[in-house]
Amino acid sequence: MNVDEQLALIKRGVVELIDEGELRKKLERGVPLRVKVGFDPTAPDLHLGHTVVMQKMRHFQQLGHTIYFLIGDFTGRIGDPTGRSETRPPLTEEQVLANAETYKKQVFKILDPEKTVVVFNSEWLSKLDAAGFIKLASCYTVARMMERDDFEKRYREQRPISIHEFLYPLCQGFDSVNLKADVELGGTDQKFNLLMGRTLQAHYGQESQCILTMPLLEGLDGVRKMSKSYGNYIGIDEAPEEIFGKVMRVSDTLMWRYYELLSEKSLDEIAAMKEGVERGTVHPKACKEDLACELVARYHSEDAALRAKQDFENTFVSGALPENAQTFTCAFGEASAPIAFLVAAGLVKSRSEVRRLVQTGALTVNGERCSDALAPLSLGNYEIRLGKKRFIKLCVTA
Repeated sequence: MNVDEQLALIKRGVVELIDEGELRKKLERGVPLRVKVGFDPTAPDLHLGHTVVMQKMRHFQQLGHTIYFLIGDFTGRIGDPTGRSETRPPLTEEQVLANAETYKKQVFKILDPEKTVVVFNSEWLSKLDAAGFIKLASCYTVARMMERDDFEKRYREQRPISIHEFLYPLCQGFDSVNLKADVELGGTDQKFNLLMGRTLQAHYGQESQCILTMPLLEGLDGVRKMSKSYGNYIGIDEAPEEIFGKVMRVSDTLMWRYYELLSEKSLDEIAAMKEGVERGTVHPKACKEDLACELVARYHSEDAALRAKQDFENTFVSGALPENAQTFTCAFGEASAPIAFLVAAGLVKSRSEVRRLVQTGALTVNGERCSDALAPLSLGNYEIRLGKKRFIKLCVTA
């Protein structure tokens, strides 16, 4: 690709690029760039929201550049104050290291390991003594630090701000100095920290890195950012059927944002699909299935994607139970009444929940609505459904 084509790919889905002129000059040199992305291993599992930045890392790799995947094992013990209304509890060293190992296994489902350098920022930050941290802190003023939105808001609301939180952006900027980063990527909420890298590199006599901010991907609710705490996430380590089913729950409108930020399809291909949907020649469900298959194949395999698609069709379209549905066996009598076997099989937590589900018509036995939670089922095999997502194959024995 020429420089214009490279820039077009790099800018895909990007919210802000600082500075495009500087990045063009770096690309024109024809030398592989050092592209830095940092992750604090605050949780062991990654979801599709995390992969928005990783997709951009992959784009840089496709252009021949080197990704420095920085694991913040040191900064993770400080706690990133970004977007926080209160001080984030620091992690223990054991938690950070355990989560870091999980991260390393997951990221190579997206990145090319041959073009990725994994680094830990404890390598240089743990070597800074008190004098070193004081010298680093002298590079920035309190007034500039308080320009940060979350700090300014917490100060205005008289919420505590710990001094160690001021060190976090300084440490992240110092990472860029040590890596001599040409480019740093991050979410829009990381802009302050990314700019700190530019500031500190200039202070240390280096050429300042360019920064790219990526949007925060909305979760399944289409409103809040994807997050495990909101329960609106799609985890990349989830089962193929879970990933496929969750993608199919995404709204027809939000689907196009997922395509732009997560898919390997070109923008022209996506535009053609969107035009087909608008004209009525392509059904949005077919586009969503293609996206679901692509994501399942990426994080599992092509075969897993095909099985997940078939499983979805069987379960939600034709009404059949999935092949991997749990089989539960119980004896005829009290144990074979819905109020007993549903609790014993773990489909519900309590007998009162069974009564409520029966009253609302959510329980079906072999496709027929069940109206009596206390009536035992006879000897034989049954397909039991609770709504659309809970089901078992039941075997009632003598």
